[in-house]
Amino acid sequence: MIDKLDGVTTFVQVVEAGGFAAAAERLDLTRSAVGKAIARLEARLGVRLIQRNTRNQALTAEGLAYYERCVRALAELDAGEADLDSGRMAPSGRLRVSVPEAFGQLCVAPVLLDLTRQHPALHVDLSFTDRYVDLIEEGFDLAVRIGALEDSSTLAARRLGTQHTGIGASPAYLARHGTPRDVDDLEGHVRIAYSHGGATAAWTLRDAAGRTRRVDVPTQISMDDIQAIANAAAEGLGLAWLPSWLMAHYVRRGALVQVLENTAIPPQEIYAVWPRVRHLRCKTRAAIDALVARIPALMGAETASRHGRPGALIP
Repeated sequence: MIDKLDGVTTFVQVVEAGGFAAAAERLDLTRSAVGKAIARLEARLGVRLIQRNTRNQALTAEGLAYYERCVRALAELDAGEADLDSGRMAPSGRLRVSVPEAFGQLCVAPVLLDLTRQHPALHVDLSFTDRYVDLIEEGFDLAVRIGALEDSSTLAARRLGTQHTGIGASPAYLARHGTPRDVDDLEGHVRIAYSHGGATAAWTLRDAAGRTRRVDVPTQISMDDIQAIANAAAEGLGLAWLPSWLMAHYVRRGALVQVLENTAIPPQEIYAVWPRVRHLRCKTRAAIDALVARIPALMGAETASRHGRPGALIP
């Protein structure tokens, strides 16, 4: 009996990935294996689906028509599996999740690790990166993102919490340099700055009179990793502007003290984002529900008062 699905998924991946090599990487196959699968499919159908040469490749007219039908057929199969999956009591299978590096390690990973303990049939594959990933292109089931989301017809999202920020320093640093209580007190202090592409930005603060001021605190150290900045601040090397969920870990153990309290830049929302589908798989739904339930407490962001007292950071 002929397996009519043989090669179909590979064909669709080649089209959507834009080439044999990219599809091979997605499917965890060799380029040769992908090429052979397409050749077998074309031989069975008796038509050329992809016109290829040494430089490029393109769908034939027959290939385009067949691709469109394959996409619809695979969508129906996915929907059927989701219907069956929705009847299961426990999540199972592989769940690929992309998360920001520091936030993922401190706040997301503990939730998903606990989820795997509760559901042994669930396999979580976590990718830690601050790079913006294309969920559909790169085959992720779920991602966590910080900041405003772009409008999208292909993605769905659910809010997990709010990220606030503030300035922190170690007790040892404050003992040497004093504790700043207003913008003018920053004279004589140094900061550990976040750098992007080698550039750092001045801090914008509101002083005791409510005036907005840009303050260029001298920078002795700059880094492009927020976790490394927090560690350096805990070592007494300067003031650091940190997200509350990260600073909370250091404040609780006495490694950092928050100064010039209140809102640093406008708060940013944190979201779980996933490819929009008619039927959400049980494994994805379970992960989202767990993150919604536990992320706010892990962030520790709801404990601070933020009502614009002098020294608050603003946009």
